[in-house]
Amino acid sequence: MSRSRLGDILLRQQRITRDQLDQVQREAKLNGDTLTLQLVKQGIFTEEQLVAFVARSFGCPIVDLSKVEVNAETSKVPFDILRKNMALPLKHEGNMLRLAVADPYDINALDEIAFVSGKQVDVVIAAESELIKKLDELGDSDSHLQDVMADLGAMDVEVVEAIDEDVDTLSLSAKTEAAPVVRLINLVLLDAIKRGASDIHLEPYEKVLRVRYRIDGVLHEIMRPRMNMRDAMISRLKILARLDISERRLPQDGRIKLRLSRAKTVDFRVSVLPTLFGEKVVLRLLDPSSLQLDMTKLGYGPQALGWLKETISRPYGMVLVTGPTGSGKTVSLYSAVAELNQPGVNISTAEDPVEFNFMGINQVNVNADIGLDFPAALRSFLRQDPDIILIGEIRDYETAAIGIKAALTGHLVLATLHTNDAPSTMTRLVNMGVESFLVGSAVNLVSAQRLARRICPDCKTEEVIPASALLEAGVSEADVPSFRPMHGAGCPTCSGTGYKGRTGIYQVMPIFDEIREAVYAGQNSNQINEIAVAKGVKTLRMEALEKVKAGEISLEECLRVTVAD
Repeated sequence: MSRSRLGDILLRQQRITRDQLDQVQREAKLNGDTLTLQLVKQGIFTEEQLVAFVARSFGCPIVDLSKVEVNAETSKVPFDILRKNMALPLKHEGNMLRLAVADPYDINALDEIAFVSGKQVDVVIAAESELIKKLDELGDSDSHLQDVMADLGAMDVEVVEAIDEDVDTLSLSAKTEAAPVVRLINLVLLDAIKRGASDIHLEPYEKVLRVRYRIDGVLHEIMRPRMNMRDAMISRLKILARLDISERRLPQDGRIKLRLSRAKTVDFRVSVLPTLFGEKVVLRLLDPSSLQLDMTKLGYGPQALGWLKETISRPYGMVLVTGPTGSGKTVSLYSAVAELNQPGVNISTAEDPVEFNFMGINQVNVNADIGLDFPAALRSFLRQDPDIILIGEIRDYETAAIGIKAALTGHLVLATLHTNDAPSTMTRLVNMGVESFLVGSAVNLVSAQRLARRICPDCKTEEVIPASALLEAGVSEADVPSFRPMHGAGCPTCSGTGYKGRTGIYQVMPIFDEIREAVYAGQNSNQINEIAVAKGVKTLRMEALEKVKAGEISLEECLRVTVAD
């Protein structure tokens, strides 16, 4: 079971010990209970104490459900979703649905109910024993409560047997064009855009079909459509992406273009992967209107931004951007290219795949299946009189070698690489087989980065954290007395998460002469890091703590995305 936010709050306020929380979470997972139920079962709190604590910390009223009449018509949320999320609808006014819950910090539960009801959720706190009793009454009063899937006509869709060797593609195609499936898929795509999601995951399991969105870098479960819609939904997406619906044994990739208005279109990059219980579909949202190409607004510190701008203004050399998948490397490179995109400059890019297209830039979509891989594209670029070359990702020795040779022969080369931090990038290139004297001579700057969730400005509040925890995180002893971390309490603006939007955390390391000498001498990444820090380069943790101090991100987020120095 993942860590509960309520558990973290109880732990932070010293209402429960770490051992107690771990034990409660283990028992809850083992018995299929909620955290609140286990806290009462194990005698850590009485039900009255827990209800009072939750109401006070979340800032919402308590309701006595013994005086409430249950009404099956209050919402269109299916009973199984209400039972799973331990939530009882009390009142429905306009666009607002009042819910009684025991744990308002269960954001996934509130998000799911908000999605299927199409309403904003206003919560009140109730005792879990009363919730269970009232939900039992609700289930008995209307065991056939219509849910959002039924409203969409999902019962008209039949299950297609998952037999790879004998797929009735004509029948399946007909089902995917049925109005219920079309409406549901359109609903999911539009809702993801509205919520600012970066990815949509459609995941089939043995008895569950799950839809999740990645919002601000974290996955949230949104809904669980009926299992008999699985194949029709997946096939509908494959048809929209121009993929083969009869092929269920191999991965496939495609794109969907959704036109929202005359002036606005959103692309979805579609990836289909065969899994044990069906095909998993992941859609990456590519919205050109949301692409931030202003380098000054990405989150670079003044010194780091100055180093980066000075380096990309040079006519030759290599600039590397590193970090894990989803850390915003492509946006950083695009912002640099956008600044360099002038009529007198020839820019060529090799990407896998091209996510956004730009006027004035020659972009190549690499395709290894036809022999157009990164090395082949780069060799062609060098015959096209380039000034600037962008390499989507350096994956092997051949790509690295061609890129470095281009950087040494009068071209500015921008590229991404997967490493943990800036100093380890130099040793990574050497380990790939590139000579250390070539690496030291060609690379001018390395920027390592992560994306962290910003604190919601509407519910930002000071967080009390023990001095020992601050010291352990890396705050200097001298700074501890004045260090005032903030966090988001949760509000309708951020759907109760406490976070809204993301910012970058960057370790920008120019290759000073001392670092070049260290690379030539074959020194390891720790030794290179010591030299860089001595020259004024901040580590990722240092940069993250600066943003915590400035109130941009929480300490919790700092610890999540960076490691201790």
